[in-house]
Amino acid sequence: MSIQVFGLPVSRGVAIGRAVLVASSRVDVAHYFIDPADAEREYERLRDARTEVSAELMALKQEVPEEAHAELVALLDVHLMMLQDPMLVESAQPWIATRHYNAEWALSAQLEVLTRQFDEMEDDYLRERKADVEQVGERLLKALTRGTGLSPGALANAGARDFAGEDPLVLVANDIAPADMLQFKRSVFTGFVTDVGGRTSHTAIVARSMDIPAVVGAREASRIVRQDDWVIIDGDAGILIVNPPPMVLEEYRFRQRQVELERARLSRLRHTPAVTLDGQTVELLANIELPRDASAALEAGAVGVGLFRSEFLFMNRAGRLPDEDEQFEAYRAVVLAMGGMPVTIRTVDVGADKPLDRASSQEPRHDHMLNPALGLRAIRWSLSEPDMFSEQLRAILRASAFGPVRILIPMVAHLSEVQSVKQWMDRAREEVTARGQAIGEVTLGAMVEVPAAVLILPSLLRTFDFVSIGTNDLIQYTLAIDRADEAVAHLYDPWHPAVLRLIAQTIAQANAMGKGVSVCGEMAGDPAFTELLLAMGLRSFSMHPAQISSIKQRVLRADARTLQLALPAVLDADQPQQACEAAMRTSSKSGAERLAVSSRTVLQ
Repeated sequence: MSIQVFGLPVSRGVAIGRAVLVASSRVDVAHYFIDPADAEREYERLRDARTEVSAELMALKQEVPEEAHAELVALLDVHLMMLQDPMLVESAQPWIATRHYNAEWALSAQLEVLTRQFDEMEDDYLRERKADVEQVGERLLKALTRGTGLSPGALANAGARDFAGEDPLVLVANDIAPADMLQFKRSVFTGFVTDVGGRTSHTAIVARSMDIPAVVGAREASRIVRQDDWVIIDGDAGILIVNPPPMVLEEYRFRQRQVELERARLSRLRHTPAVTLDGQTVELLANIELPRDASAALEAGAVGVGLFRSEFLFMNRAGRLPDEDEQFEAYRAVVLAMGGMPVTIRTVDVGADKPLDRASSQEPRHDHMLNPALGLRAIRWSLSEPDMFSEQLRAILRASAFGPVRILIPMVAHLSEVQSVKQWMDRAREEVTARGQAIGEVTLGAMVEVPAAVLILPSLLRTFDFVSIGTNDLIQYTLAIDRADEAVAHLYDPWHPAVLRLIAQTIAQANAMGKGVSVCGEMAGDPAFTELLLAMGLRSFSMHPAQISSIKQRVLRADARTLQLALPAVLDADQPQQACEAAMRTSSKSGAERLAVSSRTVLQ
């Protein structure tokens, strides 16, 4: 039977494939693809884990108190029986052999199949045995994790391998941590769906950076979908279709082909300079998470890196944070790859929906915070960890010897923070120079992410060389909503008049003071806002590499001067989106007339 599940569209396009289900109860085990030659070794790990758990249960039987002996021994015997049942370990083997799942993932997949079967049993007693299966499964998973030393939550990536001839795969999960999402950048997944999340949660942001279809906030998706179900992700409408009928499947395959043709057409623009119809040059930069992303930025035609999210160097490391030399090598690799184009490195921005591993003693304890989004995060955390902050600043300064570097400070809200940052920068510069290490061209900037930063912007710009507007958080803090919470996702509104006025005010003040200003949030990569941001005077956009071509197309077709004339009406409107669309139609007409005049002049 075909089922439709509705969620929030966060990354456009269509994905069709077999469902790979990561259930919420087992989302914290390692999931990665293995080399087919290692299949027997993974299966051996499963058997070893069964032996270990069997020994544990036998030992527990010997320790059961006399007064509770009969009941507990009977329960342990049931668990021992289940442990030896071929439906558990032996039936997980095909997941390893045919899908190339690691042992933990294979066992999780098989447990999901078994628990669904128990749910469908009519006999109440048999149905209740599902809990026993899950308990035995959890013991096996813990034994596997102990045996490998892998940290929970490591959705590791061995997926760069090409599984030619196999069905495409789609990931379905309750949620995916931002650090884990990074591992999918070179994986075989063609799309994903999560039960939770919002349009600008970091899971959604990484999906857009990967340019793969995604739907979040789909509520019960991970409970409805079964392992290996055929599914369609409609990233435009925010729909997940489970077991689609043949006619629907063919329609979506046609749409897939159309999307691929459009992407191929846009890719031809990658080496075309971004200049508006009235001659305004626009800087299109790339947002990246890891050093290897620099190649994608260059391939997309970026003229620099507008945001290097350095916190992703600190994630998935079981608490072992990168030292100065390791960071230096990562930053230098990006600077060298960009070949003289500017690289903007944001200092560590952890907190809220981007926690570090629990093993890290330096991690902010979000579980003790009433509201992590308002807690110890971003520059607040860095200043509370001066040794870590100093290491990062020294590493960035050393990398600047190999090309122009911009240092970006996240979530600045207080002038006292500005002074502290300045002092740590001066100290880091002195320490690097004292070692005899070179420092190149470095500029210092602040992220505008809270309304307070907009209101004190002139004071900030007396210290900083540039500002970068993080629209995702600016919207969140202006409208007082958690952008990762699907319960209030409908209130997240980038078209809200207050948001637009704050952005326009920031751009105007920075331009008036002769300081650089860019937008590095999701609005920069959304074609619906390109003309509006141009009208506000923005000439530097930073976005995920996959979005550059579509934004460049809008820039090439825009008449910035005509758009600027309509800006006051848009900012004063109660419904800015409708006013902006009307202004765009006028601009398009003006641009067409200009092209027609130019063509006639050439022909004459």
